[in-house]
Amino acid sequence: MTPPPETGSAKKAPPALPAVNDGSIDFEIIERLFFAYRDFTSDPDAILEGLGFGRAHHRVVYFVSRQPGMTIADLLDTLQITKQSLARVLKQLIDSGYIRQMAGPEDRRQRRLYPTLSGRELALALSEPQSRRIARATDGMSAAEKETIRRFLSGMCDKKD
Repeated sequence: MTPPPETGSAKKAPPALPAVNDGSIDFEIIERLFFAYRDFTSDPDAILEGLGFGRAHHRVVYFVSRQPGMTIADLLDTLQITKQSLARVLKQLIDSGYIRQMAGPEDRRQRRLYPTLSGRELALALSEPQSRRIARATDGMSAAEKETIRRFLSGMCDKKD
């Protein structure tokens, strides 16, 4: 008896991974970043969960509150997400009364985003526990030490950010 013909669902071999010298990896910093991010987002996550929102909502409310009047194109560029992803989140925030969308003053086709009073209060409520964590972590540090942290975090980001 002959085996059945292949149906096109044959497994592809995984891509070859580059050779890495694990002595060059700073596992301690990687782990601290994982844990810091987990804890940094835990407080806002609890607030967002109560509203039926997630981290994408947090990012939108945060940046719109920080830059009222930003365009949808600006927000897409900042967040580096698809229009489809933003549209769903933005609709929920608009429908819930946290964000308002207005036509641009020069170009009526342009959509500018503004936080409502509730949106601004939400952004502050989400940022406050994060700010407390930062203050606790930097307590007793000099201005120069805090600047080193800012440089480190900026260095972790792609240049356009």
